Amino acid sequence: MSIQLISPGALTTVQDYGRLGYGEIGFSPSGAVDTRAMEVANILVGNEMGEGVLECTLLGPSILFNTDNVIAITGANMNPRIGEREIPLNTAVSVRAGENLTLSFAINGCRSYIAFAGGLQIDECLGSKSTNIKCAIGGFHGRAIKANDTILFVKPAKTLPDMEKRVYKPQDSDIKPKMIRVVMGPQDDYFTQEGIITFTTAIYKLTNDSNRMACKLSGPVISSKQATDIISDGISLGSIQISSNGQPIIMLSDRQTTGGYAKIATVISSDISIIAQCKPGDEVSFKRIALPKAQKLYKKQYKDMMKFEQKMRRLY
Repeated sequence: MSIQLISPGALTTVQDYGRLGYGEIGFSPSGAVDTRAMEVANILVGNEMGEGVLECTLLGPSILFNTDNVIAITGANMNPRIGEREIPLNTAVSVRAGENLTLSFAINGCRSYIAFAGGLQIDECLGSKSTNIKCAIGGFHGRAIKANDTILFVKPAKTLPDMEKRVYKPQDSDIKPKMIRVVMGPQDDYFTQEGIITFTTAIYKLTNDSNRMACKLSGPVISSKQATDIISDGISLGSIQISSNGQPIIMLSDRQTTGGYAKIATVISSDISIIAQCKPGDEVSFKRIALPKAQKLYKKQYKDMMKFEQKMRRLY
């Protein structure tokens, strides 16, 4: 009851919600960069929302199924196929033993998520199945997936009730440049009024050295009142540091736990999935909103996901 990786893709790792609560001893949380896509994939195949999935970046893997199972693929469109047959995103799909699932280059987006009914047989490390490559812990032997790796299923399913109803309709529009909403601070007072205006009106482009740790951006310089170096303090998901050259850096799942650049703003939780699906060359801009508005948006997103999960649970 397993899958075998014929080819691993550009970067394929096992991820879940991440190992939370270990920042004080220097462990970044890791976990899926686009948690919303991970949750949807797991809900579609009847798993708990935080079950371990395969996160595929830019170029997906080729996978041989050694047993029947139900899968769902969400996030970036990597033109998934079973043999020569195209399969839809955001839909539960049955795969038979002996069939090959192939994902190619991302047509749009950056990261795809593959969930498997019953979950993957991956040991937890510090309460998580997530891969932390830098520390070589978690996931599949603490590393990215390689060709010929074999991963076991916990409890595969040949089919699920009402398969034709196991579909999710994404709500986000594909607007370019991407508008990322932020809450200002905690160190926005380090920047000039001109710098704040630049930050909230300019368009920035993702550079080629963006990764799971951070999205590095290139664009108009954000001017500061003084050097942006600060005494190192904690970094949260979505923190936007301004480097010494005046360029924004958005911190993601594999971020360091502390940092010494001033943070002009933080991406709101509801928009992390947008930046998670941006790839090098994509353009983004920032819009400031108030904290109560950000909290309201998060609550709505959370309630919508709970409603979708309940809808899928009723199919059993």
